[in-house]
Amino acid sequence: MSITYYHDILEQILADRRLRFSEKVPKASQLPLVLGQFKENDPKRFRRNLRVSPATFDALVLAIEDHSVFHNRSYTAKQFPVEIQLAIALYRFGHFGNAASVEGVAQWSGTSAGLIVKSTVRVIVAFLSLHDKVIRWPSPSEKKAAKQWVEDESCPAWRDGFCMVDGTLIPLFEKPGHHGETYFDRKGNYSFSIQVSSFEDI
Repeated sequence: MSITYYHDILEQILADRRLRFSEKVPKASQLPLVLGQFKENDPKRFRRNLRVSPATFDALVLAIEDHSVFHNRSYTAKQFPVEIQLAIALYRFGHFGNAASVEGVAQWSGTSAGLIVKSTVRVIVAFLSLHDKVIRWPSPSEKKAAKQWVEDESCPAWRDGFCMVDGTLIPLFEKPGHHGETYFDRKGNYSFSIQVSSFEDI
């Protein structure tokens, strides 16, 4: 099969704009529980679902709610509120495997598979539009403050490592003999991770 063939199939799927399942699956939405009870009274469980604090969630809603992607001109097909679409996207971003599948998130949210896809795309589009406003290199004063925090929280030798990024997991052949359990990762393997640190003088 040629690449053109697969491209044509993808174009047909995207043009259809519908996801079909053979039968309707009963769903019970967790959204009222997460955005209501957990957000107000149980921030730990709220974070467990959406991977952000309630205050951060509210700030994210404010940052994207006016984007045109959330406002169509149709009076018959009104969109779901931005906070619901953001919650759906954050839940999906914060999980992996079957829990992050379209059908899995639809089951969790009690919504259609189509809404899961649309919400994810809309949230990504809205945040990408903020790129130049929120993604930037730190100023000299911010670097200095970050370095001071690293020194206070760890040791003076790590002071200049103001920018640290976690890397990929490196699988191990077998469980290490010394403190072996600490190398057991979320995927059920023994591994260690690499961390890249940028050392720089101000």
